[in-house]
Amino acid sequence: MEDILDLYNEPYDPKRPVVCFDECSYQLVEEVRQPLPPEPEQPERYDFEYISL
Repeated sequence: MEDILDLYNEPYDPKRPVVCFDECSYQLVEEVRQPLPPEPEQPERYDFEYISL
């Protein structure tokens, strides 16, 4: 676990992005909240909470 936390704590490197995987097999079927409307010159924001089966 400490190795993983150390990896997350490293500075961002675009040549070596960190990709996270969850070991559970859930089918995410619906968002719980609607995305927030974008502010000027900002991307749309999404919440990462979903309804699963």
